[in-house]
Amino acid sequence: MKRFFFLFLFAASIPLVRAEKVTLRVGYFPNITHAQGVIGSHSTREKHGWFEQRLGPDVTIQWYPFNAGPSAMEAIFAGSIDLTYVGPNPALNAYIRSQGDEIRVLAGAALGGAALVVPGDGRITQPGQFKGLRLGTPQLGNTQDVAARAWLKQQGYKTTLTGGDVLVLPTANPDQLALFQQGKLDAVWTVEPWVSRLELEANGRIFLEQKDAVTTVLVGSVKFLQAHPDLVAKFTAAHRELTAWLNEHPDEARAQVRAGLSAEMKREMSAAIVTSAWGRLKFSDQVTQKQFEALVTEAQSVGFLRNVISLDRMFSGQP
Repeated sequence: MKRFFFLFLFAASIPLVRAEKVTLRVGYFPNITHAQGVIGSHSTREKHGWFEQRLGPDVTIQWYPFNAGPSAMEAIFAGSIDLTYVGPNPALNAYIRSQGDEIRVLAGAALGGAALVVPGDGRITQPGQFKGLRLGTPQLGNTQDVAARAWLKQQGYKTTLTGGDVLVLPTANPDQLALFQQGKLDAVWTVEPWVSRLELEANGRIFLEQKDAVTTVLVGSVKFLQAHPDLVAKFTAAHRELTAWLNEHPDEARAQVRAGLSAEMKREMSAAIVTSAWGRLKFSDQVTQKQFEALVTEAQSVGFLRNVISLDRMFSGQP
């Protein structure tokens, strides 16, 4: 009895080891091309978080919406977010700017869903008709901005940050729609759902579609990866599971994305727009270094990414 009492007192004196409480801050864009982020954010909002269910009760997830990739990368640098869904070009730029010390690609997310949209009245039918026009892109240096400038160069046009043969105007996606409707933008290079909104709400016509381009990837802060490698691995695994679910349950996935975008925009997102956009997208958790190296060549052709470094560490999955 004395021995039992001694063991009881000894056990009672050992402090309980409690699991560490962690807040995970994740960026995404309120676009259909960021469907995993939209569903993740909305399910958190609705108190049945996809990621929370897989990461456990000791992890709180906070979601941060961005208009375009460069802003999300600045947030990574500032330590304001830990992971983000983002286009490949801003991720490349951030990796190179930091000499490979700040950014890691964790998984692919989406292909396609990007396009060049012109007015539907037939005034623009050939690449040679773009001279002197105003073309909107989501943000300077984002994936669609680089693609637009590279394509214009291939057509023989010169572009600068302030002018050139075609005036490229980085403009937030919601503003693009209004300016296109008003005739203040002659064309727009953007992503879903804005491509479909330009078609269905502003009488736009797709001039060129990027069907297989890498549109969205999941990236992480090296600092957070060093501090919480297991948590990052669990989030990435949950992302891969969600990507598979998107492909296996398209009707339910579209409904979830529509609900998330409606909540984000505080107005009902059209079912027709979501259906139109969905048909242009491929959801995949796969992405390769070779795909990024092709983007480096494209960005260099228009004056971005001058000081390129090896991309080996970008895909290593290690700090």
